[in-house]
Amino acid sequence: MHLQSVLLLSYLLAARLLPLAAQPNVLTYHNDVHRTGQNLAETILTTSNVNSAAFGKLFQSTLDGVVDAQPLYVAGVSIPSQGIHNVLIVATENDSLYALDAATGAQLWKVTLLASGETPSDDRGCGQVTPQIGITSTPVVWLKTRTTEGVVFAVAMSKDASGNYHQRLHKVSLTTGNPLATAVEITAKYPGTGEDSSGGYALFDPKQYKERSGLLLLGGVVYLGWASHCDHGPYTGWIMGYNGTTLAQTSVIDVTPNGADGAIWGAGAGLAADSSGYIYFLDANGTFDTTLNAQGFPTKGDYGNAFIKLSTAGSQLTVSDYFTMYNTTDESNADEDLGSGGALILPDMTDANGQIRHLAIGAGKDSNIYLVDRDNMGKFSPTDDSAIYQELDGALPGGIWSMPAYYHGQVYFGAVGGSIRAFQFHKAMLSSTPVSTTGTQFPYPGATPSISANGTANGILWAVENNTPAVLHAYAAGNLAQELYNTSQAAGGRDQFGTGNKFMVPTIANGKVYVGTPNGVAAFGLLAK
Repeated sequence: MHLQSVLLLSYLLAARLLPLAAQPNVLTYHNDVHRTGQNLAETILTTSNVNSAAFGKLFQSTLDGVVDAQPLYVAGVSIPSQGIHNVLIVATENDSLYALDAATGAQLWKVTLLASGETPSDDRGCGQVTPQIGITSTPVVWLKTRTTEGVVFAVAMSKDASGNYHQRLHKVSLTTGNPLATAVEITAKYPGTGEDSSGGYALFDPKQYKERSGLLLLGGVVYLGWASHCDHGPYTGWIMGYNGTTLAQTSVIDVTPNGADGAIWGAGAGLAADSSGYIYFLDANGTFDTTLNAQGFPTKGDYGNAFIKLSTAGSQLTVSDYFTMYNTTDESNADEDLGSGGALILPDMTDANGQIRHLAIGAGKDSNIYLVDRDNMGKFSPTDDSAIYQELDGALPGGIWSMPAYYHGQVYFGAVGGSIRAFQFHKAMLSSTPVSTTGTQFPYPGATPSISANGTANGILWAVENNTPAVLHAYAAGNLAQELYNTSQAAGGRDQFGTGNKFMVPTIANGKVYVGTPNGVAAFGLLAK
């Protein structure tokens, strides 16, 4: 077949999921596997028209439970008997998945991920996700090559009539919500003698965990990361991979298999990945073996409270590199760990010597920013952190329980009880102090910002203030002191959307901003004239 014919056929097949004017999709947590939080193809919203006179709440859809997952957006989806729609995928803690019309909020389909006779899980005696636990983590959408029906993957927790708890990975149709495979029961074991082990293996017990990390789709594999219920043991640090086509489990690792704790929290952030297929995350307080082998790795394979790089080669998950601070054990003992924040993969940068740097960044409860070289992360020294690429001590007073965002040479952190701070990169090094800050102070858990921009123009930072009522803010990304809009500005409470929720991450697409709420999803955009 001639090249022109192949291209024509590809275009015609793609039309099934694409409108005439293609729009950027938000198919995964924080927009991409790097977890930058940026939409660089937003041509409608600008720093001139995002203001309370022209911009406000368009609709608010009431759903059947708390929305902790970030809403996802897919343009131009053909819904049987309903035509083509731009679609929002929204998950609730009632174990429901919804497809909503992104322009109106009208329901296109709804599916429950509960098996017959089951209910969502109770909160397991932990107030972090309450009153029930269903779908907490952000699902992921797979469009494959756009020649087949789109797929939504989601993890749901439930409880059966006998009091047994279940964690299942589901695969449903993007266009109908119908299951495309039998949901797989999450089970796992890994060699170890830690606190959740028996017979020489760490054993995954579904009742002890919740899937809080946004799902990562990488190389056709769906990766899951598991957090505990508060610090209720026994638990350890599990990550698993499942084949996106068959749902067969492909890989498992426990990063504290011979110890305790080490959950993957990340404030709901998805596991991050670079272009070489490595996975990065910040592990929570837990056992770290300070006795190292000749290569600088813990002899017992326990990596609690560390910035971890995983290899996915050979359909296996193995620790390829890591960094942890010199006082890692003291931090874990004080519950002052890295695991409260999410990792972000930065674009390649050139340093002062002309060398290309491959960097990642993250922060946790200790108020420090950690910038690692992905080619040599620094590992562990009992005396100091001098092997790390760059560390900014005390840069984030209050600590981080959220995910940063990146845009146009700046990284944005929203610490607890403080302003959102923008730090500037110059020759692959981060400014030691913020170049701009918001006037607003964000209460617990701080803020996870998102970015909209048209390339390098009209950069806007969006963030939700977890308060009563909750407040959506918009700032000029180049100068956070310039607030463009917030939902408290319009008279009569026109734009208010209810009480706050700690997992509110804005999604921006096609001129609209979507925010999950304690009972649904709210949409904001340009008002009709």
